[in-house]
Amino acid sequence: MGIKFQWLGHSAFDMHIDGHSVVFDPFLTGNPLAATTPEMLSPELILLSHAHGDHLGDTVAIAQASGAPVVANVEISKWLFEHGVKNAQGQNSGGLGDYGFVTVKLTIAFHSSSFPDGSYGGNPNGFIVTARESGQRLYFAGDTALFSDMALIGDERIDVAFLPIGDYYTMGTADSIRAIKYIRPRFVVPMHYNTAPPISQDASGWANRVSNETSAVPIVLDPGGEFSVPRVV
Repeated sequence: MGIKFQWLGHSAFDMHIDGHSVVFDPFLTGNPLAATTPEMLSPELILLSHAHGDHLGDTVAIAQASGAPVVANVEISKWLFEHGVKNAQGQNSGGLGDYGFVTVKLTIAFHSSSFPDGSYGGNPNGFIVTARESGQRLYFAGDTALFSDMALIGDERIDVAFLPIGDYYTMGTADSIRAIKYIRPRFVVPMHYNTAPPISQDASGWANRVSNETSAVPIVLDPGGEFSVPRVV
């Protein structure tokens, strides 16, 4: 089956991994690009990169309605427990968790992290997710600056990478190109852009640079758009 994903706007994705639904950073309420509503999602697993409101989003409501475990750092997991989420898995940077149909490894991310009330949200993270059945592997960077250890992530043989390109709060187009060269994915998907004026970007121009300067295939979606990652023959 492999990996199929739908961009829900900003950094929110509904991914189907070997037929199982995994939601990433479900910021939908208040997201002007949101392609669905929290009530329409019923994931088996939720991955939350950090505590900022434009990533935490509707995590509590979706987790409570679906019963899906939430994978996040220890500080976020504690906060989720205190806000009514019964199953929060408090991993930490470098740690690997086995969730049956996938394994999830937390990577570092260079950013900040605090809850909407200003309280500390722990270190931000990215995720390396490996599908047990198909063996396909994705890297979801979360919000991050460029860092040279992305080359180590590239050694994991990433099929598809999800990278912020908005600039201002995260790395922008130029640094994302450098990141792609480090990570060496087969496909790369932009995120965290065009949600608000400070992070407006020309995704077509970005895609042209990716095609001309890297070995990756750029996948630019409109909110609600879908893509299936082909298997290596």
